[in-house]
Amino acid sequence: MNLEIRQITLEDIPHVVKIQIAGWQTAYRGIIDDEYLDSLDEESKKVKRKRDYNKSPFIVAVLDGKIVGFCRYLYEVVSDDGEGFESEIMALYVMPELKGKGIGKAIFSYVKEDLKKHGKRNAILWCLKENYPSRAFYEKMGGKIVGEHGIEIGSKIYPEVGFGYTL
Repeated sequence: MNLEIRQITLEDIPHVVKIQIAGWQTAYRGIIDDEYLDSLDEESKKVKRKRDYNKSPFIVAVLDGKIVGFCRYLYEVVSDDGEGFESEIMALYVMPELKGKGIGKAIFSYVKEDLKKHGKRNAILWCLKENYPSRAFYEKMGGKIVGEHGIEIGSKIYPEVGFGYTL
């Protein structure tokens, strides 16, 4: 597999948004209301990603010239329930049809090494509690559940679990 991991560019945002929406509509179907999932809008997501893309580490995974995954993470913690952690992984996505091929693991390894290079000793990542496939991945990557809270999506509150990592 010829996978390149690099910093995102502004031109990558439409591809990242497509992956994010496909990821949500695939992984969260049956967890989050269908009405909300079906209303996800590429244009509004592009605006948000354009705000994010150069504020924090934000990487893309490129396979054979095509963006197939991404991760946004922080050298600090912004979630309310991240006490005791030094960094936070905000979003890690792989194209749904390419899951299980080692792309997520490669992205995760890259992020862990970058966080370590920046002197971080641990990280937290939040995942919807009912998203069992992603939870299994995060556990496989060495995460231990360290907390639980609710997140508002649409007009409802959904439970999330926090995975703690020692880097």
